[in-house]
Amino acid sequence: MIKALIVEDSPVAREFLTYILTSDPDIEVIGAARNGAEALALLKSHKPDVITMDIHMPIMDGFEATRRIMETTPTPIVVVSGSVGATEVASTFRALEAGALAVVRRPLGGDHEAFEKGAAELLQTIKLMSEIKVVRRISHASSNGTPGPGENLSSELGSICETKKKTRLIVIGASTGGPPVFQEILSELPRDFPVPILIVQHMAAGFSQGFAEWLSGASRFPVHIAMQDEIPLPGHAYLAPDEIHMGIDSGFRITLSAHPPENGLRPSVSYLFRTAAETVSPNAIGVLLTGMGRDGARELKYMKDKGSITIAQDEESAVVHGMPGEAIKLGGASHILPPKKIAALLDTLTKSPQGEQL
Repeated sequence: MIKALIVEDSPVAREFLTYILTSDPDIEVIGAARNGAEALALLKSHKPDVITMDIHMPIMDGFEATRRIMETTPTPIVVVSGSVGATEVASTFRALEAGALAVVRRPLGGDHEAFEKGAAELLQTIKLMSEIKVVRRISHASSNGTPGPGENLSSELGSICETKKKTRLIVIGASTGGPPVFQEILSELPRDFPVPILIVQHMAAGFSQGFAEWLSGASRFPVHIAMQDEIPLPGHAYLAPDEIHMGIDSGFRITLSAHPPENGLRPSVSYLFRTAAETVSPNAIGVLLTGMGRDGARELKYMKDKGSITIAQDEESAVVHGMPGEAIKLGGASHILPPKKIAALLDTLTKSPQGEQL
């Protein structure tokens, strides 16, 4: 039985969430809090397997509550948002940065079909996140003795510098735990980064625009929602839109497709990596980050087989090592690194010798 704690200031929304969660025989609601302070107090007497977290609440909001919970009593947290407005979304991604695992829309109560779909997504997310073993989060201050992004890279680089290919494109995919990792990687790249980046991040519909805006502001790296036939520019990142596959064609233009989901997902990392392998390899770099399942794993191997350099996030730094772990098992990763070293390696690989233009 999964024990869930609901944190929500609206009495109506609390009752609504309780109704949805208790409709599943595998979930038990063991408590409800009206704000973050109440949630912290309840954690002393309750030991939930998962917490649903509202963002805008009195006394202590969802961001601060998430931060404190992850510092003191690490517990899987799912942000349940009733709005995709700019302010709400920005706060939501701050909560993910603080350690929340996922964000979902609160199911809509008006339309029966929309309600059933939203409720099913919420229940599935609650079940999946409850299984994740989260760890204590410390402040953003660097730990003593931790190598910086430019240190200890010689072993990872190996002979790449001697055989370095002209890099035209970087493609990156992630799922659970991805947003703060993207922020960490992009914030380490220089402003004059000479290569465009295409991104697929699994998330609930309605949050892509807010994610792009948050990521752009948090990393100071320009991030846009991708558009059909757009030519990606150096030093810019492009995010797949809600429920649309994103790829790259032989004319180096972004393609958007409503083709069926792959691995149950749309947008799919597999779709992006496959098109990059077929049209840009060996001049593309593929990066597979934290996430459940195996989306993108075989296609990262495909990119490597086509001559591309491929990178998988290491197990120690990943919230969930499913996707990168599957790629590693298949032999699809040229390099296995934590986020800061991924950024340093990307910077190194895209720097041309003697000022040569890539």
